[in-house]
Parts: sequence; C-alpha cells; structure tokens
Amino acid sequence: MSARTAQHSYTIKEVAGLTGLPASTLRYYESIGVIAPVSRGASSKHRIYDEDDLDRLMWIACLAATGMSVGDMRQYMANGQQGSSAAGEQIELLAEQERRLALEAEHIALRQRYVRLKIDYWRAVEAGDAARAETLSTEARSLADQLKRARRQ
Repeated sequence: MSARTAQHSYTIKEVAGLTGLPASTLRYYESIGVIAPVSRGASSKHRIYDEDDLDRLMWIACLAATGMSVGDMRQYMANGQQGSSAAGEQIELLAEQERRLALEAEHIALRQRYVRLKIDYWRAVEAGDAARAETLSTEARSLADQLKRARRQ
C-alpha cells in the first residue's frame, strides 16, 4: 500500500456540479487566467480536474458568490501563489469587497424601506385614511430621491 493517497479526478461536468460554476464559466476562468490551465486527458483532450483544482475552484466560487469582479478574483488567485508576501494586497482586495458589499446592503435597505412605505401607503388608501396616505406618499417621494442618488454612487 502506498503512503500517498489516491487523487480523485473530475470531469468539467462534475466540477460544475460541485462548485456551482457553469462549465462555460470554468472554461472562461481558465482562458483569462483566473485559474491555471487544467490538465487534459491523453486521448480525449477533455479537461481533467484534480483535488487541488477543485479546491481552488471552490475558493473562486465563494469569491464569485460575494460579487467580486473577475479581475479581482484573478488578482486574488495570483497573490495566493505568492504566499505571505502578498498578504497586505489580499487584505486590501477583501476589504474593498467588504466596502462594496456594505454599500450594496445600504442600497438594499433603502429599497426595502421604499417598498414598506408603499405597502403602508396602499393600506392607508384601502382604509380610507387620506391624510396618512398623503404623508406616506411624501415620504416615499423623498426616499425615491435618495434611491436615485444612491444608484449614481
């Protein structure tokens, strides 16, 4: 028995299923350098992913799920090859993504408030409370202006 454990290999379809990344995205990421070129079968020339490839693609799938740009993912993966010497840049990339997500969360919260105001407005209309409906309509217009400004950021 060998001290080395057997490496499992995966087809592109299997990797797509395991990572949630479509096969077309896996090929694209390889073509633009987000991931290194993947081994090919000797006769079939089909991509053959190993455990290390799968591990890297799981990280990439997580980064993609955060909405990170492809360029930033490519940089993140390149930095990862440098190890601790690139830690500062990794922190900077992730901190910037965190800032983008925080801004996105603020925009979502504004949209939720707008929808809640509109629900309350229509409840007031349904109840025949014209004064409350007018107040809510004014608030909704003000919030709509905030949403427009937020979209430009």
